[in-house]
Amino acid sequence: MKTLKYSRQRESIKACLMNRHDHPTADALYASIREEYPNISLGTVYRNLNLLVETGEIQRLTCGDGADHYDGVAAPHYHFMCRDCHQVYDVPMEVIASLNETAQAYAPGIVDSHSILFFGRCSCCLEKEASEKNMEKGVDKTA
Repeated sequence: MKTLKYSRQRESIKACLMNRHDHPTADALYASIREEYPNISLGTVYRNLNLLVETGEIQRLTCGDGADHYDGVAAPHYHFMCRDCHQVYDVPMEVIASLNETAQAYAPGIVDSHSILFFGRCSCCLEKEASEKNMEKGVDKTA
């Protein structure tokens, strides 16, 4: 594993990420970090995120929404992404270690880990849709 020299900016990026649970994009982290380091560049944020991923200190999540998301929890765990708002959530279930063994029977090489990303609609988006439908029904009743 790669070791890095200390950097205040990198530590700030890592601390910001560790204190968040919303799996932000690099752009969202950049906006947060600029409050403390107004002269930091987006390139510096991207470079440091890549270094933190390489050293295994954080996770990069490619969710298919066009932007990578970052997770300060490096330990293996699963995620859920809302198809509507693109929010990424941790799924607090036990990692299924036997899945590696099952996949090994079909893999063209050695399976040593896995990553699972569930997709669907989050409760906030479902509630918003239900509220909008109720409002439409209310409007229809008065018309």
